[in-house]
Amino acid sequence: MTWRPQYRSSKFRHVFGKAATKENCYDGVPITRSVHDNHFCAVNPRFIAVITECAGGGAFLVLSVHHTGKVDPLHPKVSGHRGNVLDIKWNPFNDFCIASCSEDSTVKVWDIPPHGVLKNLTVPWKELQGHSRRVGLIEWHPTANNVLFSTGYDYQVMIWNLDSPEAVIKNPVRTISHHTDVVLSMSFNTDGSRLATSCKDKKIRVLEPRTGNLLQEANCKNHKASKVLFLGNLKMLLSTGSSRWNHRQMALWDQEDLDVPLLQEDLDGSSGVLFPFYDPDTHMLYIAGKGDGNIRYYEISSEKPYMHFLTEYRSHTPQKGMGIMPKRGLDVSSCEVFRFYKLVTIKALIEPLSMIVPRRSESYQDDIYPMTAASEAAMSAEEWLSGIDKGPVLQSLKPGSRVPDSYPELSSGLGSKGLGNSLGTRRSQSRPGQLQLAYIQDQLGNKECRSKTSVSNGQDPTLCSPPKTENEVWGGFDLRLKFHKQQEEIRRLREMLNQRDVRIKQLELEINNVRNSQDSH
Repeated sequence: MTWRPQYRSSKFRHVFGKAATKENCYDGVPITRSVHDNHFCAVNPRFIAVITECAGGGAFLVLSVHHTGKVDPLHPKVSGHRGNVLDIKWNPFNDFCIASCSEDSTVKVWDIPPHGVLKNLTVPWKELQGHSRRVGLIEWHPTANNVLFSTGYDYQVMIWNLDSPEAVIKNPVRTISHHTDVVLSMSFNTDGSRLATSCKDKKIRVLEPRTGNLLQEANCKNHKASKVLFLGNLKMLLSTGSSRWNHRQMALWDQEDLDVPLLQEDLDGSSGVLFPFYDPDTHMLYIAGKGDGNIRYYEISSEKPYMHFLTEYRSHTPQKGMGIMPKRGLDVSSCEVFRFYKLVTIKALIEPLSMIVPRRSESYQDDIYPMTAASEAAMSAEEWLSGIDKGPVLQSLKPGSRVPDSYPELSSGLGSKGLGNSLGTRRSQSRPGQLQLAYIQDQLGNKECRSKTSVSNGQDPTLCSPPKTENEVWGGFDLRLKFHKQQEEIRRLREMLNQRDVRIKQLELEINNVRNSQDSH
């Protein structure tokens, strides 16, 4: 009997990384020089936030995702902390809400204006005071609205209900005190019913987050974990860290039995922390090393050998931290399945990096875009605290079938929050002093806005410039609304042109196929 190699077919075998061009990067960003092993960057479909280096207190920068190119060195910042900012995270159910934690032992939650940060933001929406030492990590609950977890150098994990009416919240709804050293990472499973942590005491713990009960604990002498990650619904955990011989190492665990790892794999002898990122839709695992320029990616399965190496993206520019775009912000027309935002400190640069599945057809690819988590909470904070667990609300990424953003403030008119949740950002002017404006998203686009022709009020909308002075911008809502309506018309016409271009290419491909079939006969 002859030996035959085992070939495994995978639609993601040829995924490749495509770095953005220089003009599509964010240049001149004063990235923090902090030595903490955090991501330092948070991204959603509207904004990108990055922790910056500053003297006296802590600050982070919030830019429109379309505000590429050279960043104004005097661009306003979110600067309300008295100590260095250590971690930032966007609310998964509100693109205008971001949380930050700092060395000043507080957690602050900020409302970002719909038009971006036009002046330094120093007053938060909520301030959480409960930790006795600096706070190093924060995480939002994946399915419950306005539930935030924080952990600091007091070794406590605290759970906060942001639906509380107080602006300064001093008492968390629960404090988890199982850790004997600094918590290095936190990760939730899909429905948020389990919380995994890695700790400086070399132990991995699985907790019931609502009650704080300890369910599992791993103490592997051969693996010192620094980061831990739930792998979707596979009921497995992945940890990255170092081996007994200080080699960088990955380990795979059964979440119900942490006595012995299912798999251990040494990677290399470098010293930088390994950041794991998992895409539950494609079952792809990405491993990015701090200080490395490369990103390894694997496909995960529920059966042995569990982990299948695909390939490696290589670059000469080392990353200090990484941000990732939620799936609802990806470009499905180019078959993009993941997008990183690399922080390159030596160049003061944020470089978007797209992971793309090569496909010849330009139509929507259902097989690589299953239903994914939407920007809508499955339940309220009170429901979760009462004992209910729910999986995430799902949406299709197919154009035209997206679940609309569901914010309760949408029904309350155009107040500060109502307007904030109904506006989106567009590319802003990158010249110093120029105001960053917004355009109205589909939620606000009414029939009158959609039915107008390409010429509005006797003017060509493409020639309409945004208001440039404070009097023009804030002098009246009518002038702003006129500008937003014209921007909406431009966006709608561009979408029509893009759709027609795609249709033309599809017809050309069909003609070529018919010709080829005729030639073959």
